[in-house]
Amino acid sequence: MSNQESKSNDNINAKDFIIGSLIGSIVGASVALLFAPKSGKELRQDINKGAHDLKDKAEEWKEVASEKTSELKDLAIEQKAHIQERFAEKSQELQDKFTETKKSLQDKINHAYDEFEDKKETAINKAEDLKETAKDKVAVASDAAENVKSTVKKAAKDVKETEKEAAEDVAEAVKDAAEDVKEK
Repeated sequence: MSNQESKSNDNINAKDFIIGSLIGSIVGASVALLFAPKSGKELRQDINKGAHDLKDKAEEWKEVASEKTSELKDLAIEQKAHIQERFAEKSQELQDKFTETKKSLQDKINHAYDEFEDKKETAINKAEDLKETAKDKVAVASDAAENVKSTVKKAAKDVKETEKEAAEDVAEAVKDAAEDVKEK
């Protein structure tokens, strides 16, 4: 049991005690007056005295109740201040935790974004490199095709010339053979 609960129980017990004592005093005084064998004048004086005593006791109990009320009020104010302080502390802790978590998430998002940008740039660079390599290969293939074309044209020209020369040689050989046949 905490100190605060103990004070609260003490205040409740004191309040119950005060109320019980006040009621007991009233009942006791009333019973004593009614059962006492006295004359009317004495009875009135006793009732008047009992009323004054009761009034004095009521004043005492009123002061005690006022003190207890003041104590309870002070305790309530103290508890309110304590609760407000704890609420402010917890609110600050939650705010700090929220800010920390938000910053951590933002850092992770920024890191992921930076990684994505790096990978994107790397992919673009690789694509550019592949494009340049393909252009180079196309240029080499085009040059090779031109070389083959040139070589084929030259070979065709050489074949035509060789064919022409061979045809001329054959024609001359046929002519020489025809002349030899005529001479013989």
